[in-house]
Amino acid sequence: MTQTVNPSLSNNSPVHRTVLNNGIVVLVAENPAADIIAGRIFIRAGSCCEPREKAGLVHLLAAVITKGCDGLSSMEIAEEVESVGASLSADTSTDYFLMSLKTVTEDFSQILSLAGRILRSPTFPTTQVELERRLSINSIRSQKEQPFTLAMEQIRRVIYQDHPYAMSVMGDENSVRNITQTDLIEYHQTYFRPDNIVISIAGRITSNEAIALVESVFGDWQIPEQPTPTSNLPEIPVEPQSQLKPVQTQQSIVMLGYLGAAVNSPNYAPLKLLSTYLGNGLSSRLFVELREKRGLAYEVSAFYPTKLYPGSFLVYMGTAPENTTIALEGLHTEVELLCTTELSETSLQTAKNKILGQYALGKQTNGQIAQIYGWYEILGLGIDYDRQFQELMAAVTPQDALITARNHFQKPYISLVGQEEAINRAISSAEL
Repeated sequence: MTQTVNPSLSNNSPVHRTVLNNGIVVLVAENPAADIIAGRIFIRAGSCCEPREKAGLVHLLAAVITKGCDGLSSMEIAEEVESVGASLSADTSTDYFLMSLKTVTEDFSQILSLAGRILRSPTFPTTQVELERRLSINSIRSQKEQPFTLAMEQIRRVIYQDHPYAMSVMGDENSVRNITQTDLIEYHQTYFRPDNIVISIAGRITSNEAIALVESVFGDWQIPEQPTPTSNLPEIPVEPQSQLKPVQTQQSIVMLGYLGAAVNSPNYAPLKLLSTYLGNGLSSRLFVELREKRGLAYEVSAFYPTKLYPGSFLVYMGTAPENTTIALEGLHTEVELLCTTELSETSLQTAKNKILGQYALGKQTNGQIAQIYGWYEILGLGIDYDRQFQELMAAVTPQDALITARNHFQKPYISLVGQEEAINRAISSAEL
């Protein structure tokens, strides 16, 4: 039996962290309030690890992995989960693969054992691969009918160029067609290994019980002799440009994008607060100025997703075709203001209160707790980042925000989707 090593418990964290001899990191948050246990199994194997010509591989793998494993069919897996009212699902992102499970306390051992069988010995049945491939292609086609998705796709591609972030996690029709069962097997054999895994558990279970359970399911999983492939991702040059997509639609999507910072960058916290200030909620700057006061927007927002590598900082608006030009000017003006004028202490504090309040609300359920600590661990930030995140946000000054804005918001990437005449007129005006 493998013995646990390196148990640690931060003085500032309610999470017990243990590393098993085979490299699996186990995080346990004891929460006896409800008779529920949630688990999150993270693997450092997101879409960043797949070849460009096979984009969508990990998304397809996530869809198929629960459809059969050594000794169990898709139906048998579903029946075992549903017979105890549990949930078990798989998903992927750019930076990691994730399996999520939730059960009542007495059934957690059974479902974690099932998850272990699925993760360690999936069969990727041919019929299920073909079915999920068709469903994935249908989803990709469906998204092409959504103007916002089209705008996102073209701005993502020009910002990231040769970097894997340029591609949708779902891939495109051609890349998904290129994926074979052999590709799925090879990817699984390469990245699904114990020294590449974080298991985060929260609920009515002690740390000793959880560690013993993980040991019983995963303790005999040996680290392969072959090392995990190292990521050798290309640099992301900043070369702002404009992309237009004529579509016969009743609204224009106007989107500005900027290359932001990775989560471990000093600029991450100021950018997160600027995104919150600009476009988070009904009291945000963009909503008040461009929708409430000027009536330009059907919808308007800003977002800056947290990424292992530099994330994109985006602002966008859905507006009537005749308002496309002034909508583009309005968004540009609001972002430029961040580069020329310090935020007031009051405005910055409001953004801090909003983001920290939402952060606290996002840690209420066992699933949320297991998710956030496991996510920090898989990104290499560690469980103490829960405290550090709040400290970093609180420490940002108006001058920090101004300097960061000037560093990142010099010239935008522009993505316009809408009626051809409206978007051509808008981009011509912007270039004058």
